[in-house]
Formats: sequence, C-alpha cells, structure tokens
Amino acid sequence: MLLLAPDLLGESLALKLTSARDDWEVVLRPERLTGAPALVIWSIDTLASLASLQQELFALQERWQPAPVLLLLPSELHLSREQLLELPAAGLLQNVDAQGLQNAIETLLQGGRDIRLEAASETQSQEQTMGLGQWLLVSGLQQVSRDLQRVEALLNPPPEQPLLFLLLQGRRRELRFAKGFLLWLWGPLHLGLEHAEPLAPSVSSDGSPTTTAISLRERNAVAVWDAIRDRIDSSVQSGLTNSTGRLLAIEGLHPDRRRELLLALLQQLDQVLQRLRRRQDGTAMAQAWDSLQPELRQQALTALAGSYVQIPCDGELQPVVASLLSRADLTGADVELPDPIGMLAPLVADQPMLVNGLLLPADDPRAFLQLETLVSNWLVRTAELIGAELLDACGDWPELRRYLLRDPLLATRELDRLRNRLNTQLRWADWVERPIQLYESQRTLFQLRSGRIEPMLLTEPRDKELNQLGWWQRQVALLLEARDALAPQVQALVRRIGDLAVILLTQVLGRAIGLVGRGIAQGMGRSFGRG
Repeated sequence: MLLLAPDLLGESLALKLTSARDDWEVVLRPERLTGAPALVIWSIDTLASLASLQQELFALQERWQPAPVLLLLPSELHLSREQLLELPAAGLLQNVDAQGLQNAIETLLQGGRDIRLEAASETQSQEQTMGLGQWLLVSGLQQVSRDLQRVEALLNPPPEQPLLFLLLQGRRRELRFAKGFLLWLWGPLHLGLEHAEPLAPSVSSDGSPTTTAISLRERNAVAVWDAIRDRIDSSVQSGLTNSTGRLLAIEGLHPDRRRELLLALLQQLDQVLQRLRRRQDGTAMAQAWDSLQPELRQQALTALAGSYVQIPCDGELQPVVASLLSRADLTGADVELPDPIGMLAPLVADQPMLVNGLLLPADDPRAFLQLETLVSNWLVRTAELIGAELLDACGDWPELRRYLLRDPLLATRELDRLRNRLNTQLRWADWVERPIQLYESQRTLFQLRSGRIEPMLLTEPRDKELNQLGWWQRQVALLLEARDALAPQVQALVRRIGDLAVILLTQVLGRAIGLVGRGIAQGMGRSFGRG
C-alpha cells in the first residue's frame, strides 16, 4: 500500500497498520515501491479548494490505476456532503479511528467501497430569502415540530402513569392544531409541507453530527442491495418516529406489529428481487413487479398476523390470517409511488441510474443514497396500504384490536376518530395536494433516517399524470396557473398604488401641511411684532 501523508502522521499510521496486520506492507514514498500498489491512501490536513482536490485525485487514479484511492479527510471542512460524494475516490473517511481505517482498507482491498462522512447536507446549509409570511410560517413550524418531537419521544413507549399519558396526548393535540392553524394563517396551499419537519437534520437527537456511513463489500447490485437492506433493517429495529407532518395509518398499530410488518415487507422485497434477477428484460421486469405486489402484501400480512393465531369473533375462534386476507383489499395501488424501474433496474440488472443529470453506477454514493430513499418510500407506502386495511378490519372485529393496535385505540371512539382523520387527510391529499404537486412537478418521498420517517421532495416531470386528473383536480391546478399569471399584474398594481400614495403624501398633503404651517408661523410673527 502507498500512504501519502505528512511525515509524522504517515509514520504513525504506517506503524499502526503494520502492527495490526503482519501481511500488510505500507510504503511512504512512491520511489520505494517495487511494483504497483494494491491501495493508495492519501491523508490531507488542509484543503485549498474542491477543484484542486478533484484534480489531484484524478491524477492519482490515472497514475496508479487500477489501485483504488482511499482519501482521509480532516474533521473540519467547509464542504457539503454532496460535494464530498462527488470526489472520485473509492473510500472517503473523515475523523476516523484506527479500527475504522483498518476496516475500510480491508473493504477496499476486497473491491468494495467505504464512506464515513460527518459533513452536513447542502440543502441544510443553504439560506433562502423569505418574505415575512413565509418566515413566520417556517420559524413557527420548526418550533412546533421540535416540541412535537419531544412529546412523541415521551409517548414512545407510553408512560405508565395515566395522568401523564393524558397530559402528553392533550399537548400533542394542541401542537398539531397549532401547526394546522399556522398553515391556514400564513401558508399558501403548496407551502409548509417541506418545512413541517426538518428534511435532514444536521445533528442527531443526542447533539452529535449526523454521519453518512456507506460500506459495500463489492461494487455490484447484490452488494448494494445487501447494504441498503442492512441499513433499513437497523433503522426499523431501533423504532421509527413519524416526522412527516401528516398522520400515518401504521401509527395505529402496536409498535411490535408495526416493526414486524416493515421487516416482513423488507424480507418479501428481497425475495422478489431475487426472482426478478432471473429476468433481464425491462418490460417483463416491470410487469412481473406489478403482478407480484398483491402476493407480496399477502405474504407480509401473513408474517405479521401469524399463520396459526386464532382470536374469538362472535363467540367462535377464527384464524386471523384467513379472516384478514378475506376482508382486506391488497390489490390497490398508490398513485404517488414513482416508476418502479428507477429502483429495480440498478438493484436487479445492475444498470446505472440518473442522479442530478448524471448516469451513475449503483455503487456510487450518490446513487446509493437515492436508491435507499426509493426503497424506504416503497416500504412506508406499502405498509400504509396494509395498515389502512388492518384498521378497517379492526373496526368490525373488536377482539382483534388487542392483538394489532395500540392500547388507546381499544376504544371504539378513538379508533373511529383515527379512521375519520385518515380518510379526511386522504381526500384532501387527493383533491388538493396532489394536483398542486403534479403542477409543480414534485413528488413526496418518505425516507428512513436516524430512526425517523421524514419527507423529501423530489422534482421530476409529471405532465402525463397531470393530464389524467379529474375535473375538480384540474380546477385546483388551473387556480395555481391563474395565480401565477395574475401575480405580476397584481404586484405591479400594488407598486403603482404605493407610488401614488407616496406622491400624494409628499407632494400634495406634505406641501399643504407646509403651507399651513408657514402661514401660522407668519401670522404669529406679525402678532408678536404688533405687541
């Protein structure tokens, strides 16, 4: 291995690496190499510019090809995560310890990737110019969201004291009402969704920086999927908090059942991908994916309910799985799910994917993160479809509530209230929010990050879906178009009225007041002169 680092740091790193592994040989000077290195490690302590760093990396890769390059970055950087992920290096480590460096070297020597970054996302560091109304909306929503997150954390798991539980529930209702009031008071129809919760917090809940950690044992589709599955599995196992700014049907499920449902869907997705890898034709793959969705949901529901569980219903024991499968409609489709080929082609056929106008392989960190978002979005939305059916089944089967739902939903009133709120939210999203997003070419994706379900707005062409809207939804889009068309004229009219008011106040009223004041002063002067 070739290690490029300052003298003192290079000797220290070389000593640690060679003492950890006897079969490793670390060379600090290129002229001391007896052949081509298996790995090039470059440690930098200062960064002049991003362009110079990219140029040096390209030069290293061109000279020592095909050896991968491992870049060691300092802890303090004025670059965003997106800028660092664009660097052409197989490994990116920031503020890593000796064991982490050793693991990264082993991964790269086996042909994989290893990314460990603590830089914040670019979308968080950008400052946007806001008007008064938008500033009040965003700042108010952020404050309400922070308080709501604390209350949700205290309610998960629910406290044992009944009085404290009722107080926290009342506080949560107050905060949600305050959020809706802020959106009604200051926010246009399309504003407020992306700011209802922080899209990607720069720090975790314990105050430490959020780390971007990606480790691939190989650079192919199977290794990418295994890494994505492990990351999502760990997020689900640790428990998920709803930070989407909207009500989710899976929130009504017991935490253990919700976790089992998500893990079962993840396992079924793994089996479906294995079956699809035998097919390389894109059209056949898309058709097979659509045809396998009902079976996939049935298998996930079976794993959730248990194949041999029986619960009393009308005085008789009934098998839960058979009853749920006969009552639930698992053939529905979520129109907000993006084209599955964008997720399946890289994971099944190892094809490149389009990210910000660039065709990138699936093992590229930028493509990896986008694939993880697509998988997380499919997982949450599919769980929502199944969760809504489970809530409907529990409405007709009271004994089933103790097995599937949270304790507060044992009461018929609470369950009906939750279902009514979900139905109202669905109608509003279908009639108002979806036409607005289609007209603005945006799509809301759900991503799993640091134990939270968070929204992310993806901009993509949606003209075909816009043309398929119904009459009422078209009127909403037409209203937005009319507002965009009339906004410049209204602004010009207001500006001209303002200019006219300024002229009236300064030139007419101001001069009149000045003349009156001058006349009064002259009259008072004559009176004093006579006296």
